[in-house]
Amino acid sequence: AAATGLCVYSASQAFVSSGAPASSSPQAPGLRGAAAAAPDAGSFAGLGGMTAAVASAAVGAAAVRAAGVARSATAVKKKGVRVVEGKEIPWNIFMPKAPYQGKVVPNDVHPHTLTQDTGDANWETTHVTFDHGGKVPYIEGQSIGIIAPGPDKKGETPAKIRLYSIASSAVGDDQSSKTVALCVKRVVEVDGQYANREVGEDKPDKAGTGFPDKKVYRGVCSNHICDMSPGDDVLITGPTGAEMLLPEEDDANVIMLATGTGIAPMRSYLRLLFHDKAGANADGSRKFKGLAWLFMGVPYSKSLLYDDEHQEYTKNYPDQFRYDYAVSREQKNAAGQKMYIQTKMAEFAEDLWELMQSPKTHIYMCGLKGMESGMEECFSPLAEKNGMVWKEFAKSMKKAKRYHVEVY
Repeated sequence: AAATGLCVYSASQAFVSSGAPASSSPQAPGLRGAAAAAPDAGSFAGLGGMTAAVASAAVGAAAVRAAGVARSATAVKKKGVRVVEGKEIPWNIFMPKAPYQGKVVPNDVHPHTLTQDTGDANWETTHVTFDHGGKVPYIEGQSIGIIAPGPDKKGETPAKIRLYSIASSAVGDDQSSKTVALCVKRVVEVDGQYANREVGEDKPDKAGTGFPDKKVYRGVCSNHICDMSPGDDVLITGPTGAEMLLPEEDDANVIMLATGTGIAPMRSYLRLLFHDKAGANADGSRKFKGLAWLFMGVPYSKSLLYDDEHQEYTKNYPDQFRYDYAVSREQKNAAGQKMYIQTKMAEFAEDLWELMQSPKTHIYMCGLKGMESGMEECFSPLAEKNGMVWKEFAKSMKKAKRYHVEVY
């Protein structure tokens, strides 16, 4: 069954199944927390530019989060704020019983539908932008909740909240600090175990895909979002999440593993690191001085997401950004195996292993649950060769807060 929630991506082809108040203390320069700071803010860590409206908008900080999202967060100290490793970050400013009503606005760059029709029922992935008026500040790596009208699987109206990883950097795609974007895969299952449309009931969606002669299950929230148009209202909760935040150091190395819409937090990082004014110094150079390496897994080349941005970053920052795709239904390695993420990473295993030995290197995974076992498959031989056990090494990285995982 297709999952709905964080880093939503239902196709299992990418991995083989083996404003909050500003802090009164000065912020040190770093990557984490460009947040709603003005585009010319002096450091990645500064939350000082958050709108004062956040304080009045905050309605509580009771937990609304998916499993594992808040592992590294400490107890709530203020409404709408949570302290994580000594830094205040925005947290559940809006709750399910009192969500923020935003508006859908045109995308700044990308078309609504990012993917091309592959022939699969669930081929479509969309990029959707919401105007939050500066009332829902967030930082890279966080998530927001969306409340669909419903009814959902359990008959609840409105539907139960669904969390989605944010795909835009803290300043938004338009760098106004007033918008937030999501990357959402439309969940559609035909003649599966569940159905919420009987034969004759399914109608074409916004992309024109319909199955009137079949029993169909359509994900309630994903279809609600994917069918949106500019001007539509949207109910937003959050933000939430502390597992996927960027490191403070501007010379960190960032290895990113994403399946499908698990690309969302990675895109938010990359916009900050290589695109936004918030990530630039006064002379135009980038604050980020490390290496960012993205591995992305999709079933088809028509399913690739944000490839134009990846090409641009590579062209402009060839020594700091690289990306490799694993297209499982179209590519094979030299041994004739399907190209999953761990298959692609195995081609660079020595380089990646060396990078991971540096305390400056962080690993981020978002997508399918099989990603961690894929890492073990790829790096266990190298760990053993170096007198280590991969699981223990990964555990030590987690303890050092260098191993960030958000899977389902």
